[in-house]
Amino acid sequence: MTSHLKKVELHCHLEGAAPPDLVVSQAARYGIDTSAFLKDGSYAWNDFAEFIRCYDAVAAVFRTEADYALLTETYLLELSAVNTIYSELFVSPDHGDRIGLGADAYMAGVTAGILSAKEKTGIEARLVVVGERHFGPESVIAAAEYAARSDNPLITGFNMAGEERMNRVSDYARAFDIARDAGLGLTIHAGEVCGAFSVTDALDLVRPARIGHGVRAIEDADLVKRLADLGTVLEVCPGSNIALGVFPDFQAHPLRALRDAGVKVTINSDDPPFFHTSLAREYEIAADIMGFSDAEIDAMTRTAVEAAFVDEETRARLLVAL
Repeated sequence: MTSHLKKVELHCHLEGAAPPDLVVSQAARYGIDTSAFLKDGSYAWNDFAEFIRCYDAVAAVFRTEADYALLTETYLLELSAVNTIYSELFVSPDHGDRIGLGADAYMAGVTAGILSAKEKTGIEARLVVVGERHFGPESVIAAAEYAARSDNPLITGFNMAGEERMNRVSDYARAFDIARDAGLGLTIHAGEVCGAFSVTDALDLVRPARIGHGVRAIEDADLVKRLADLGTVLEVCPGSNIALGVFPDFQAHPLRALRDAGVKVTINSDDPPFFHTSLAREYEIAADIMGFSDAEIDAMTRTAVEAAFVDEETRARLLVAL
């Protein structure tokens, strides 16, 4: 059991963390039929394209500022209950605009949820604004501009997620320059659906502090050494990788091989209920299936705090809490 271990999460998509029971109650409020994407209390999808459609259907039951406050607080209280001291949530201003709520109201709701959860439990959280790769470079640039001009102190990072096979990283480099110039922490999804070359592209063109997933770097020994030498932190999500078929099973997963090669790695849940997982379960997988000791898991958690997009005073407090 890892319930006694303090936990930290750097890689979680807010809408992807929506518990099915909350989605059912939200759907009832708005008269939405959930039968196409919810079966026997679980999200229903078979491949990456269906997963994206299912994700969008789940996100559609959250429509107001209050809905987003509720979703955010619900997830953070779940994390706090399993000994989590810090969370970074991936949020998309695009999504707020697409549902007609507006980016500012969307962010205000999420922020209210964070503040309420902190008041109740003490959990710290920050927001990483995400540009969706499959909506094209202009959309990702607009997301970076939104993050850069925001005066919300909880927005501390910028990321690009979505369909990795769409375009090349070079098409989006300007967005990361905008975010970097604004002092935001940089991370980018790479090396999950696409191979090691996508991680190389990210390092060459974005120079991020962290990479979301990055696990397929294991296919290139020189790249693994480069990641170790640079100190680039990988936000690893084992349950997600297995659910999406990136690796056949946890025994084949490269988390330990990457760690043993000197790469900085962390443990995360990605879109937990979609992959029948949770942050607590990811820690259990690391311990029970992958065979990491408590000390090794604590070291990965410390890496996460050291790589968190927070001010140094907050980081020092989190390190003390560990």
